Amino acid sequence: MYDTVLQQLRHLKLTGMANALAMQLEQPGNYDGLSVEQRLQLLTDAEQLDRDQRKQQRLLKAAKLKLHATGQDIDYRHPRGLQQAKMASLLQCQWLHKAQNLLLTGPCGSGKTYLACALAHTACMKGYSVKYYRLSRLMLALRQAKADGTYSKVLQQLAKQQMLILDDWGLEPLDTAQRNDLMEIMDDRNSTASTVVISQLPVNQWYQSIGDNTLADAILDRLIHNAHRIELKGESMRKKQLELTDHEHLA
Repeated sequence: MYDTVLQQLRHLKLTGMANALAMQLEQPGNYDGLSVEQRLQLLTDAEQLDRDQRKQQRLLKAAKLKLHATGQDIDYRHPRGLQQAKMASLLQCQWLHKAQNLLLTGPCGSGKTYLACALAHTACMKGYSVKYYRLSRLMLALRQAKADGTYSKVLQQLAKQQMLILDDWGLEPLDTAQRNDLMEIMDDRNSTASTVVISQLPVNQWYQSIGDNTLADAILDRLIHNAHRIELKGESMRKKQLELTDHEHLA
């Protein structure tokens, strides 16, 4: 009978429940004293946990994050102006629930992308959909989408992402079509989803980097008005890590 039940559970894709039931059968001494209701609660809890874990893995895979980073591994010892209390607040993800934005600025190697990926990892663990792009790659993808007729579909997919990360903002000049694309993205996401922008340029230089006064006003108005800001400073962390590696190698 139990074999039949296990087969039915797996056929119904209740994998977590099936595995939990198999464990109960393998370790009867641990469960014989429990009531039917208690054992059933353990089975349903196992199924919920299994579904949550599979969802988290799907979200992480779909996010295509540049770095494997977690909130627990953030280095607060390096002198770069990172406030631990602010990061702890952001890691709660309430800003995502409120569809607020995040602007991460600072010099090359200061850890901007790592922080964004750590926040994204936490967001996926909490069930939020995330997508990471270098801005130049996103612009290329949109150009290709226009050519193959999937432009509207791609814009819709971007609008649905609860957290969209745009890295290397302002690194390359935008042409007219790219500025219009960026405007479409920001307008679709305005007050409905969160956008994270990572840039070496300070925010007060973004207006000039966009290149068109009218579109710059519209894009930045939608991006900045409800945004949290993290402004990193100091020497490159990559350079410091390289120096430590060289020293250890010489030793």
